[in-house]
Amino acid sequence: MGVLAVGKSLRQEGWLANKGLRFDDDVAEALYSPNRLVPTYTKSQITPLKNNYNGATPGPGYIPAWHLTLDGLSSGVAVSLDIRTLLTRHQIHDQITRFVCVEGWSAIAWWAGLKFDDLLQAYPPVSQAKWARLESSVNLDSSGNPDPYFVSIDLATAHHPQTLLATHFNGKPLTVDHGAPLRLLAPVKLGLKNIKAITRISYMRDESKDYWAERGYSRYDGI
Repeated sequence: MGVLAVGKSLRQEGWLANKGLRFDDDVAEALYSPNRLVPTYTKSQITPLKNNYNGATPGPGYIPAWHLTLDGLSSGVAVSLDIRTLLTRHQIHDQITRFVCVEGWSAIAWWAGLKFDDLLQAYPPVSQAKWARLESSVNLDSSGNPDPYFVSIDLATAHHPQTLLATHFNGKPLTVDHGAPLRLLAPVKLGLKNIKAITRISYMRDESKDYWAERGYSRYDGI
């Protein structure tokens, strides 16, 4: 087989694989139910959760100046919140759920934080919004260089009663390894959607780009 034929074959295989991913995503999204809860566990069932930071784990230097920016709000004005404000204005909920990584491993972990739904109620997005883009501007690549990480989740997932903006892990404030001071914990999604050290949440009508979807992975990543 010639080089041109090989190249064409690889492109066809890539197109077919992407088409298959899109089909799987569409089916998963169609079957999603906001009333379906993932199993919860007891503290005796907790297992170790490794640090699986995308790229290099950042140092703690960003934490003192950390704030969360919210935009795409119905008010038309962006909001900046620090961790103290989030902790004092919102009820903190505990849950022990399974964290599932796309790499094939899982762990049962104890999280606490505010419900994403509570944040949505306190700071409503624009009426036509269907998606949330979450970004970590402090994320680093494997060489330690700035590499903002970003994910896109549908607002149905954000409203799910088990979706947290986690502030605590195993009864203590999050460490840098686990995304201090605020990370997404959506147990209905694979771990790559559970972004650490969130610095911005933007609400929008159309689905935004997603870090791993741009690299050939599923965009929906439901469990």
